[in-house]
Amino acid sequence: MNMSSAVSVAFDPLLSWATLAVLGGIGLLLVLAGLRASARGTLWRVGAVAVVLAALANPSLVEEKRKPIADVALIMVDDSDSMSIGDRRQQVQAAREMLKRKFGQEQGLEVREAVLPPSRIQLGSERPGGTRLIEAMRSALVDVPPERLAGVVLLTDGQVHDVPAALPPELGGAPLHALIAGKKGERDRLITVEQAPRFGVVGHQVTTKFRVDDPAGGTAPVTVTVGGEVVRHMAVPVGKLVELPLTVANPGENIVELETAPGPSELTLDNNRAIFTINGVRDRLRVLLVSGEPYQGERAWRNLLKSDPAVDLVHFTILRTPQKDDFTPVRELSLIVFPMRELFEQKLKEFDLIIFDRYESGNLITRDYFRNIAEYVKDGGALLVSVGPVFATQRSLYRSPLGAILPAAPSGDVLEQSFKPKVTDIGRRHPVTADLPQEGVPGKDPQWGRWFRVVTSHAEKGHTILSGADDQPLVVLDRVGKGRVAQVMSDQLWLWNRGIDGGGPQPELVRRTAHWLMKEPDLEEEALRTKAVGGHIEITRRTLATSFPDVTMTAPGTPPNGGAQRKLKLTEVEPGLGRAVVDVDKPGLYRFDDGTLHTVAAVGNPDPLEFSDVRATDAKLKPLVEASNGALIWLADHSSPEIRSVRPGRAAGGSDWIGLRRNEGYTVAGINQTPLLPGILVAVAFLLALGSAWWREGR
Repeated sequence: MNMSSAVSVAFDPLLSWATLAVLGGIGLLLVLAGLRASARGTLWRVGAVAVVLAALANPSLVEEKRKPIADVALIMVDDSDSMSIGDRRQQVQAAREMLKRKFGQEQGLEVREAVLPPSRIQLGSERPGGTRLIEAMRSALVDVPPERLAGVVLLTDGQVHDVPAALPPELGGAPLHALIAGKKGERDRLITVEQAPRFGVVGHQVTTKFRVDDPAGGTAPVTVTVGGEVVRHMAVPVGKLVELPLTVANPGENIVELETAPGPSELTLDNNRAIFTINGVRDRLRVLLVSGEPYQGERAWRNLLKSDPAVDLVHFTILRTPQKDDFTPVRELSLIVFPMRELFEQKLKEFDLIIFDRYESGNLITRDYFRNIAEYVKDGGALLVSVGPVFATQRSLYRSPLGAILPAAPSGDVLEQSFKPKVTDIGRRHPVTADLPQEGVPGKDPQWGRWFRVVTSHAEKGHTILSGADDQPLVVLDRVGKGRVAQVMSDQLWLWNRGIDGGGPQPELVRRTAHWLMKEPDLEEEALRTKAVGGHIEITRRTLATSFPDVTMTAPGTPPNGGAQRKLKLTEVEPGLGRAVVDVDKPGLYRFDDGTLHTVAAVGNPDPLEFSDVRATDAKLKPLVEASNGALIWLADHSSPEIRSVRPGRAAGGSDWIGLRRNEGYTVAGINQTPLLPGILVAVAFLLALGSAWWREGR
């Protein structure tokens, strides 16, 4: 840049200005006194005083060598996801090249560029979503002094989600311009969730509210999917809030997806679906425990179930049947009639789990009630049977209608010998007994204590996860219809609880068994699960098989722009558990299928603000642009606006032009300083004035 000069007068007083003012006042008083006395030579004395004061002020002529500083113009490019719609990116790229060319022709102007990239995955982040264009602009201006800023031009579709109420201080009074890509009056159908519950009780209904917007009006079809399974099809009126009741089916995450069909005019299908998660929590569990002949383990069962605050326990101990004649005194008999009809007919389905502990088939619970229990299990109920020696006799529960749903049939014998329960091969892969505490190393004896009795049986159905003496089935699990059954072929589980011979994991085994019976997702023996953390998805496959099928991952979106598929191979990390981790870079709902099971994973913000409305608009930026005296121009109307230089405080934009503030900043490259009153000149002037005053007085 060319250098320029500026000349000015500067003072470097030898005394303080206050002292000079006092001396000047004294001199002025003397002059006034001389004038009053009509003394000759007074004016020459004034000259002498003036010369002395001027010399003490020490004036000099200063010449500055100034180097102009270039102004800065910022081109802020919006490259967020919504810019991929239509030809918006092409419009912005053409405008970007045009501005660089025209700005490059301006003298004393430095051109800077900044780009807001497409959104990144933000799952678990407190950072708000959407197009944070103003935030990106402020970051780009952090090293630009406000007095150097000539102006900022935003190249965007107008869908900006961080527009402040007042002008950012980084602008420093410089104009802000917005060149809008896209078309005026665009139309698009979108679905918006207005209210979504975060939690719900399993088995109970929750209500969500959503709305479908479409300029075409009418009705729109909506498909409701929970966990990848379609649960409902419905037609909803456009523009009206719709209430949707949903039943929370499973504990844990329930991913709900609402999807509406494409409308007559669509910019994108990404906002035709909305996703949210309902975390299912269990209400208090109702457990019915029916104990037969009293024994030491009965209290262990009761204490274990009563210790869980989430369990409502109903416990009955049947000591004798009404027909039994054993000369028991009447005063020792119960006065409460056993509520058989109420328990096993009227309120049977209100229980989440029924437990029979060493119960023998007799005349108290009739065969009709046992049939009710069997039907209860087939319809989705849960039954746990812990047997004693009587199970090997004619009074065995297996000889009641319950025998049709029990997986292990008694062989008619009871083994009375010491043994340590062992986890079977299938048990190592089953989540109920996988990694059971104190299991020890496979192939060696477990570290837990011994049992001393097992009822011999053969497991006709289900899976034997623990074995006892002579490899007899000890714990057998089975699915019956929609429900589940567990059998413990010994009455000595309580030994672990008492710590005999080192004890064992009785609470953990019972907890896992009960939760498996009540269909806890984490204890499913055949399960495909996903967990999304940031830009990673962890896929786990639980199976009783010895190998894992490949999993097909389908990315978010629909073909041709979305819906890409990818095959994933799982690696065994422990018996029955395979895992794979995949990196993803796009938010949305990912689907996984291995041919038998399928699930979904919500990555990032599955219902992003970025796509809540993708219609190009100038309404959001208009207040900010007008406050800065800038210009708001649609690129479809004027693709190459004129560039003008304007003075600070003047209008800086019009319908077809944008202005850049001319700041005229500079730095001082050098200074030449020349004294205006050299010493010899001051001395001559002082002596001349003083001599003239004496000469005038002498006449």
